[in-house]
Amino acid sequence: VQLQASGGGLVQAGGSLRLACAASGASGRTISNNALAWFRQAPGKERQFVAGISWNGGTSNYDDSVKGRFTISRDRAKNTVYLQMNSLKPEDTAVYYCAVSRSSTVTSRLEYYLRWGQGTLVTVSS
Repeated sequence: VQLQASGGGLVQAGGSLRLACAASGASGRTISNNALAWFRQAPGKERQFVAGISWNGGTSNYDDSVKGRFTISRDRAKNTVYLQMNSLKPEDTAVYYCAVSRSSTVTSRLEYYLRWGQGTLVTVSS
């Protein structure tokens, strides 16, 4: 399975962006039974969990730093996960990565994620 992330860019503080990550791969292989997540990595910092969603979309978790501002969702039919980011802050600046978990339930633990997208850069100016 390959993941292609898109939607990053430059935005002013207070603005919004919507990231998307589409999965593709061998026929019959989908991510519909896997939890999905977004992580981010700022320069000089470790990769950080941002948001995750369970296999059926019934459960979602967020890092405290983005609660109330970001919303994760998925379209199982399209094998795509989204991250709607509102009220962006300069500290949200990072490369954002989508990832597929080996589990169907949400976890923030990095080691559970088997497949990673190439990353999309989000830059928030003050």
